[in-house]
Amino acid sequence: MGKIYYILGKSSTGKDTIYKRILNDKTLSLESVVLYTTRPIRDGEIPDVTYHFVDEEAFQALKKEGRIIEDREYHTMHGLWRYFTVNDKTLDLEHKDYLIIGVLRSYLSVRDYFGEDAVVPVYVEVDDGIRLQRALDREKKPENRKYTEMCRRFLADTEDFAEEKLQAAGIKRRFVNDDLERCIDEIRAYIGGIQNGHESRSGLD
Repeated sequence: MGKIYYILGKSSTGKDTIYKRILNDKTLSLESVVLYTTRPIRDGEIPDVTYHFVDEEAFQALKKEGRIIEDREYHTMHGLWRYFTVNDKTLDLEHKDYLIIGVLRSYLSVRDYFGEDAVVPVYVEVDDGIRLQRALDREKKPENRKYTEMCRRFLADTEDFAEEKLQAAGIKRRFVNDDLERCIDEIRAYIGGIQNGHESRSGLD
């Protein structure tokens, strides 16, 4: 039986970079699950690779069909943006392991849908001061400068990833990304250990 390894964490913890590195590690043989979104495509993103880009009408149709595993919505200064996971019948948990990236709410929905034994949380964290500086440095680039949105996301993370919510979700193992290479090595070893039956999915760091 395969598993879904779910990378989650607050904004600017480096989880996108970690996700890409772990997914490309051939020794782990992880498959990607392409999420869906209604937000506009950004420069450098590839349709059906980065996300499946759809409109609100398509989201509502999938929801009516009962194919939405989890979804979350963000009321941004640019309008309503949705991110969601769809049961599009490409998952083969009988024979494959998968890697997904998301937030706590989406992790809980995927866990409830597939069962606790099938979904393993990989929680990445960074000191809030470092996160804020990383986010600010990114928004200083001429193509970004969305400071209002940056502040909204930072404040929302405080509530979305409150310690009591993490505890209630049963997330005990933490991977601190104060050194990217070390953090990736720890996550790689953790996933590999579970795959080989040498490590518990709920062990403490």
